[in-house]
Parts: sequence; C-alpha cells; structure tokens
Amino acid sequence: MTERRKLRMGLVGGGPGAFIGPVHRIAAELDGRIELVAGAFSQSPERSREAGVKFGIDPARAYANYQEMIAAESKRTDGIDFIVITTPNHLHLPVALAALEAAIPVMSDKPATATYEEALALEAAVKKSGLPYGLTHTYAGYAMVREARAMCAAGKFGAIRKVAVEYFQGWLSKPLETTGHKQAAWRSDPARSGKGGAIGDIGTHAFHLLEYISGLEVTAINATLRTVVPGRRLDDDCNAFVRMNNGAEGTLACSQVAAGELNEMRMRIYGETGSLEWRQQDPNRLIVKWLDGPEEIHHAAAGYLSKDALAVARVPSGHPEGYLEAFAILYREFADALTAWKDGNRNPLPATLPGIVAGVRGMRFIERVIESNSREGWVEF
Repeated sequence: MTERRKLRMGLVGGGPGAFIGPVHRIAAELDGRIELVAGAFSQSPERSREAGVKFGIDPARAYANYQEMIAAESKRTDGIDFIVITTPNHLHLPVALAALEAAIPVMSDKPATATYEEALALEAAVKKSGLPYGLTHTYAGYAMVREARAMCAAGKFGAIRKVAVEYFQGWLSKPLETTGHKQAAWRSDPARSGKGGAIGDIGTHAFHLLEYISGLEVTAINATLRTVVPGRRLDDDCNAFVRMNNGAEGTLACSQVAAGELNEMRMRIYGETGSLEWRQQDPNRLIVKWLDGPEEIHHAAAGYLSKDALAVARVPSGHPEGYLEAFAILYREFADALTAWKDGNRNPLPATLPGIVAGVRGMRFIERVIESNSREGWVEF
C-alpha cells in the first residue's frame, strides 16, 4: 500500500486579485490530505513570486509560467503529484495537455475548456494518458445535493416528470469590465472566456446540477440568450427549455444581471408522487414534498440520510457546512482516487466526482445553447 503522505499540489493561477484560485487552495488543504508546494500563480513572474510568498511555499517553486513548473517539478524526487488549473478558460486546455503529457494528473476549475472542440481534444488526451482528471463543479460536493441525487436514483418520487433549475447573480448588472475589475474583464472577453458569458460561468453549473441530481440527461434544448448591459461582448442572461432522456421536460435559467441576487442557485425536481427542492444559499436543508403526505425538511448530517450524504458530513447535524466544505469534498474524493491510482487502480474516480464526461457535456451545453439561440428554436443535444 502506498504511504499515506500528503499529496503535493501545483497550482496554475490564483495569484493577486484572483477569486477562485485561493478557494481551491483552501478547499484542497481542508482535510489534511493535500498540500500546496508549487505554483505558476500569474503570467507575471513578479506577481507569481509574490503569491508564492503569501502561500508560504519554497520561493524556488513559485514559477514564472506553467511550462517552467511542469518541466522543473517533473525532474524533482519530491515533485507535484497533480496540477490544479484555476486560470481563465482559454488556458485550461493547454495547461491540461502539458500536464497530461508529463504524466501529471489534473484537477481543473470548470468549464473544462473554452470550446466544445477543445473539450473533445481534452477527452481524447485524458483517455490516452490513463491519468485521473477531475472537474470542480462545486455544488456536487454538498451533502444535501448528494441526498437529492440518492433519492432520485432510488426512485423515491416515481418517474421524474418535470425539472427546474435556476442560477441567478446580480454582480454584472453594471459594466464592471470597463472599470478595471479583473474578474469581470476576463469573463466578458471572448478571447479568454470562450463563446459563453453567463452560460459558461454559471450556466454550466446549473446544467451539471440538473443532470447530476436527476440522473437524467438533456436530449434537446430551446434557449434564448441576451446581452442586457450595453456594450458587453458576451451573454449575461439565458432562459431555456430542456427535454430529458426519460421524456421529462423542464426549464433552465441563469443570469448575472439579476440585480439584488448574490449567488442564488435553486434546483427543483418533480416526480409522480413527490418532489424536492434545494437552494445553494440554504445548503444544509433539502425540502421534500409529497402528493399525499406532509412536507418534510431533511437536515444535513441527520442519521436518516443516505450513505452518500452521510459520507460527506464532517460535523453533527445543526452545525452548518457551506461552500468551502463542499469544494473540499471534491478534493477529498480526488485525493482518494489519486491514491488508489498510485496503488494500481486504473479507473479510480467515483461516480460522485465530476470528471471529463461532465466537462465534455458542459461544453456541449454552451455550444447547443448558442446554436439554439441562433436558430430560434429546438436543437438536439
């Protein structure tokens, strides 16, 4: 059995002014399975060194770029065990390919790439390498999302008839990208974000959660895209109808110009005999409603939950766990998978951890939404 030392992580992105990079670091280290030891934190060598000092790593392992990091770490006896990609979308594919070619497993922020064609190229590279590849669709790590998924898989509500998912934010209600706001600037730039604005940034989360919880797949979509803020180059609002592979239909909506909303994701699934509802801003409760019974509120970490939900609970019921803890669950599962892979398991990723299949479907979602909007009608997924 491989010695259970901490797995060594190399981070690409996450330098000064970044949001999601530091979140990845905190989440990865939360369970004591992983430690950050190296990084190429910025396209500026100076800012990368600055970030290295902040993160407390060896100054010699704060690299000027990801190519330098991969080359140097591959030669070390204590080199990184895996690489984490937290850059703008246009860099996801080149960084992932470089890592895989150097036999380094990958954990990536979503979406997997900037285009669907790139996602297919990445899928081929992952399969060829045989290396673990994980994708951080954060909301898959919540205990009550796991409970909702388990209830659907067990057929608790009978056949699913209708689905509805929405993800609303208001932070881009003004043209922040024109003010020097770093996060808004790259998300509104097609060269760095890809073809999708809100649909790429948060729509892919909504789409993934829809399929992840329901256990169904979208087979067709009818979407409209809008760019509400004048001068913005990418969409900031989307409304779509979806058809599922069991005949169910539903809605998917996402917006970053919903003024007053913070990070409101809401998932509802309706079956023959009951339904469920989960909200990201109230993540420790799952509301279950029955056609011929009382409404129920299921609480995180309660003893009556499924084994999948209890497996990701760290503290007793009534002690809230949130975004960072959910993020950390994905890293804990990736650490387990990577350890199993080092022990010879060639297919170690659990079904609960999003991987390259989720990455490809997410990019297909962006492509199909844009196509549907262009055709002004239904398109096959």
